[in-house]
Amino acid sequence: MHMASRKSVGSPTRLASWSGLQAEATMRLDRIKLLKFVSCCGGGGTERQVGNFVRALDPSQLELHLACLNRWGLLDELGSSGAPVTEYMITRLYNHTALMQQLKFARYIRRHRIQIVHTYGFYPNVFAIPAASLAGGPVIVASIRDTGETWTPIQRRVQKIACRLADRVVVNAEAIKRRLFSEGYRPEQVTVIHNGIDLSQFTRNTRGSSLHEELGLPQSVPIIAVLCRLHRFKGIEYFLEAATIVCPRFPEARFLIVGEGMVVDSPYKRELEGYAVQLGLGERVVFAGFRLDVPEILSEVAVSVLPSLSEGLSNTLLESMAAGVPVVATRVGGNPEVVEDGVTGYLVPPRDPAALAQAICRLLNRPELASRFGQAGRERVIERFSLERMVQETESLYLDLLNRAGHRIDPHTREAWGHEFVPKLKLHL
Repeated sequence: MHMASRKSVGSPTRLASWSGLQAEATMRLDRIKLLKFVSCCGGGGTERQVGNFVRALDPSQLELHLACLNRWGLLDELGSSGAPVTEYMITRLYNHTALMQQLKFARYIRRHRIQIVHTYGFYPNVFAIPAASLAGGPVIVASIRDTGETWTPIQRRVQKIACRLADRVVVNAEAIKRRLFSEGYRPEQVTVIHNGIDLSQFTRNTRGSSLHEELGLPQSVPIIAVLCRLHRFKGIEYFLEAATIVCPRFPEARFLIVGEGMVVDSPYKRELEGYAVQLGLGERVVFAGFRLDVPEILSEVAVSVLPSLSEGLSNTLLESMAAGVPVVATRVGGNPEVVEDGVTGYLVPPRDPAALAQAICRLLNRPELASRFGQAGRERVIERFSLERMVQETESLYLDLLNRAGHRIDPHTREAWGHEFVPKLKLHL
């Protein structure tokens, strides 16, 4: 009746505006309320994948909430999403402060009527999953994104107990799935969704010049780069040792390390800087710190190296290959699922600087081989590791779990995501 009275006195423009407001209100009510929980909002691989998902998110279908244990280094994709970000500061997982923060998180879930809680990594899994279970109602998805070579037996047991409360455990590599099965996780509980890369950010055969200019180098100087979070399990000391073997054969080569630790100027970074001096590498090695211009950097890199001791599915490898850069990586975790040895790059044993150096020199010595590997790598990423595929598989999982839990999904969302649902579900949450 109210709308009829407006129609008798209102203009078509005002009626259109009113209809638009009604449609917007309906959209807000019908959207699925999703909360993603990460350790920090910095530039690590997990955070970048969450950022990729946020960037591809359809706001008409999902209402996004973000949570973290530390807001340090908030990614542009997360900060510009418009989603509320809540920080739960803890120093330990098992003390009074952590318990109070968990209760705070459970209250947030209830107050905002969150329907899906998706946690990423050991600390968010152990902190947030029990709290989400206590809150009641939401579908809980845990992500384990590393084979966990650096975890203690106690950490493995604690995470396994927490994940029993989750509706599904998502891993980003078959290697992680095999590891979890060996630890007693149920096969039906684990789903593999590989990382996805936004290919539009990476253009093949486009050579930049700003990095060489920044470093004061001629364009002909080859740059061999490691791009990763500075953590001991990344094995960067072996990259430095490999550099001492490469230098006599390619005296003009420079070695670039892009990334920071969990804190700027971390103790591990200082150790690496000291070790580079001790090895006599001097100005041949550049520690570039945290950078947001990764596509631009990769456009000037001759070889991308990942010397990890433990790995899930590496964003660095995917981004390097998307940029057409040949890669050298250790044969650990999900690396063999990304790199086809002898086709898109080389796989070498971990903790073996001589093998790393040999593979790097082979690519530097044969530019035509490096170019062929780079092209094959980009084609592999396009075929198997697109952002669109990752988002589609994740959305499909969310909707399937909501359906199983008895949540009603708006028909427009079902149609947009192309998913079949049991029609008996009635209740909006």
